[in-house]
Parts: sequence; C-alpha cells; structure tokens
Amino acid sequence: MLLALAAVVVGVLILWKSADEFVAGATRLALILRLSPIVIGAIVVGFGTSAPELLVSALAASRGDTDVGIGNIIGSNIANLSLILGAASLILTMPLSRDVLRREAPLSTGAVLLFAVGLTVGLNPIIGVFLLVVLAGALWLIIAGGSPELEAEVGELVGDQQPSAVVEGVRTLVAMALTVAGAWVLVWGALDLADRLGVGGGFIGLTLVAIGTSLPELVTAIAAARARQAELIVGNLLGSNLFNSLAVGGVVGLLGGSAKSSSDADWTVGNSFMVVVAVGAFIAMLTRRKFERFEGVILLAVFASFLVLTSITEAG
Repeated sequence: MLLALAAVVVGVLILWKSADEFVAGATRLALILRLSPIVIGAIVVGFGTSAPELLVSALAASRGDTDVGIGNIIGSNIANLSLILGAASLILTMPLSRDVLRREAPLSTGAVLLFAVGLTVGLNPIIGVFLLVVLAGALWLIIAGGSPELEAEVGELVGDQQPSAVVEGVRTLVAMALTVAGAWVLVWGALDLADRLGVGGGFIGLTLVAIGTSLPELVTAIAAARARQAELIVGNLLGSNLFNSLAVGGVVGLLGGSAKSSSDADWTVGNSFMVVVAVGAFIAMLTRRKFERFEGVILLAVFASFLVLTSITEAG
C-alpha cells in the first residue's frame, strides 16, 4: 500500500511540473510560428493546462478502467468550482468581467451539462465525437470574440526574452514525455490502491485522482490570488471545466467503448454534484458578479459535503 501511495504522490508531482513546462514551451513555440495570442490562449494553453486530466483519463480508459477516467473528469470539474475557486475567494475578492459573464461562463456551464447528459446516457464513441465537435465550436466562439484575459496570460508565459525554437522544442517534447510518464504512474498507483482498499475505481477517480490532478491548478490559483491577478483565476477554472467536459470527456468516450460505469451510486452522487456546482456557480456569477469570502466559505463547504457524501455512498 505504501508503494501505491508513493506512486500517486510521485505521479502528481511529475504532472505538476511537467505540465507547466509543456504549456510554457508549447506557447513559446506557437509564438515562434506566428500564431496569434488569442489562438494560443484558447487552444495551446487550454489543452496544456488540462493535460494532466486528459492523459490520466485517456490512459485509464485505454486500459479498460473507464470508471477512473470518468471519475477524474467529474471530480476535477467539482474541485475547480468549489475547492479551488473557494480557496482563492478567501484570499482575494474577484470581480467578473463582462466577457467572462457573456462568453466563458455560459460555454463552460453548457459543456458541463452536455457531459453530464452524455454520462447519463452512457459515454460511447458517437457521444465522444459529438463532444469534440462541440469543443471545436466553443473554441471558435472564444477566438472570434477575442479575450484580453487569454492574451495577458500568454504574455506572462512568454516573458520578455525572445524564445529559441530549439530550446522550446526540446522543452516541449521532454515535458510531454514526463507528463505521460506521470499520468501512467498516477493511474497505476491509484488502481493498485483501490484494489488494496477494496473500493471502486469510480470512487478513487472521483476523489484521490481528481484532487491529485487538480492540485497544480489549486496552487496556481492561490499564487495568482496573492499576486492579485483576479482576472485570470475564474477564466482559467471555467476554461478547465470546458476542456475537461468536452476534450477529456470526448476522448474517454472514444477510447472507453460503449460502456456505462459500474459504480452507479458514485455516478449519481458525482454527476448530481457536478451539475449543481456548475449551475450554482453560474447563477452566483450572474447575480453577484464577483466572488469574495462569503462565496468562498460556501464553495469550500460544498466540496467538503461532496467528499463526505461520496465516502458514505461508497461505504454503503
């Protein structure tokens, strides 16, 4: 059991550092290729920041452990808008821009709802393709509308120095290889731990794996809150849920075959929580137009309730 726990910890640490380096390298390469900052922010950064969830879920689904892959998506979506957003809201009041309210928030919420419906029906290759097509449409809307927040984030990743194609190419390739390795180690450790504890892969995916793949975003959000970069935090979390639901969900649908989860109780609780958190956060955005300590306390309480109820369901 200690070896499995160590594998989970090591896998998370590798994913954390390698995913950051992959995003930085790929972003600088894209600039060298003269892609526009908004395209880089919407596609390169979007896929890069969701690389841990994408690789972990895809690897699990390709091995036939669809429960872990689906649980990782659900748990990460819940953690983004409860644990991470709640923790950041305790540190900094975050006003919401008009662009976020008009575009990113509806797109992200709609993506989560589509994934929830697909999970209820049963993820399969047809639904997987549909989710990926919707993702392409959502990215087109984001790129066509422009986003100062995404452009600012790209500028921070690139820095002031002129990037080198060779250096950034090597950085990107090495980081991608390490990200794949980290995902493999994390999945192996999580599945071995599930076997030893006698719990389902769905429960491990919903909790341990999802929290593990969300830890880098939690640390990044807290650091951004301390640096008073409120405009990037909510947009990043909404973008993460968009990619988790459509990109990762689509890939799991393609690789997992026509399968429903065997952990029906886990999915009922997890799917319901995911929808409630996404819709609730969206309503709060429209009515409050900011997140501060009051919302932060509520969001953290929601995440704690999710962990407690999921544990009770698994035990029952």
